Amino acid sequence: MKKALYLAAAVCMTACGTATHPGHALLDRAAFDTEVDGAPVGLYTLTNDAGFDVQITNYGARVVSILTPDRNGDVADVAVGCESIDRYLNEADARFSGPVVGRFANRIAQGRFSLDGEEYRLPQNDNGQSLHGGVKGLDSRVWTVDTHSANSVSMYYVSPDGEEGYPGELTVKVTYTVTDDNALRIDYAATADRTTVVNLSNHSLFNLGGEGSGSVLGHELRIAASATTPVDNVLIPTGTIAPVDGTPFDFRTPTPIGARIEADDEQLRNGHGYDHNWVLDDTTGEVRLVASLYDPASGRKMEILTDQPGLQFYSGNFFNDSSRGKFDRMIGYRGAVALETQNFPDAPNQPAFPSCVLRPGETYTQTCIYRFSVCPQE
Repeated sequence: MKKALYLAAAVCMTACGTATHPGHALLDRAAFDTEVDGAPVGLYTLTNDAGFDVQITNYGARVVSILTPDRNGDVADVAVGCESIDRYLNEADARFSGPVVGRFANRIAQGRFSLDGEEYRLPQNDNGQSLHGGVKGLDSRVWTVDTHSANSVSMYYVSPDGEEGYPGELTVKVTYTVTDDNALRIDYAATADRTTVVNLSNHSLFNLGGEGSGSVLGHELRIAASATTPVDNVLIPTGTIAPVDGTPFDFRTPTPIGARIEADDEQLRNGHGYDHNWVLDDTTGEVRLVASLYDPASGRKMEILTDQPGLQFYSGNFFNDSSRGKFDRMIGYRGAVALETQNFPDAPNQPAFPSCVLRPGETYTQTCIYRFSVCPQE
């Protein structure tokens, strides 16, 4: 039985009960128990003794639900998702709610790149660019579950040579772990039998007020980054590194997302808001704290830790009144954000960006941690 109190894991966290708001409860496993493309799909619940719960499905290796309390002890699901596998399969808007994206997360210009003197062409599924691995990326594949325990699940997918235009057979493994300090840890590993490119990320969409609770413009965001990679009008990096000083992109101190999102700024116009890569400070290859998101209304706080050089911040610019989460909860315009740890967009075509090349005998690894806590009333 879970503890009646949510144990403090950070200085600002307060003990609180685990009462659950109606509709914000663990999802039914039966709604995910099926086969897709002849492979079994299921729903896996991860938990710790403090009552922090995460649910994962092996369809797209995706985060479906994250249940965590506010400062009053009321639990809400802070991840946008669907309550059944049928919706993920049949609703296009659900595609990028929570999955692992790749083989190359983010965009590749014109769906093409050259590697060792050979040009490769990928599906152009976003304004003439290739986005998140193409038409049927890792998010739309059934992964094989390797191990599952009370607080962890590991799964893998073998992407054949040529899938979505990428060279080489790529074996990808992801492990989700719920830790004692109320964090969701995501560890990736990948190997290939031919030289290829790889950039993996998780595309969870968060609203710390709870899924469907309204706009996130009042959430306070901090990103430990002194620069961004500016983009053109189809969101491909120009190749320059631009300082954030004096711009709406300076989140080095906690700032409400909505404070400058409507500023007269070319980059904000290009992204229809924030949809950009931040060049993270202190990139040493070690896992470190790079960002935090805080909802003053609920008191929930999420910290992001990673070993990656970039963080893509997307401010929910394309949600609208028809966007729905679980149980028909309306998401609405700017009703959730993505904070994706990864390499830089279009890295295969940008020699000055960190390398995304993976060669036989090498192993790609990445760690991302989303750590949750609660702050008292200010």
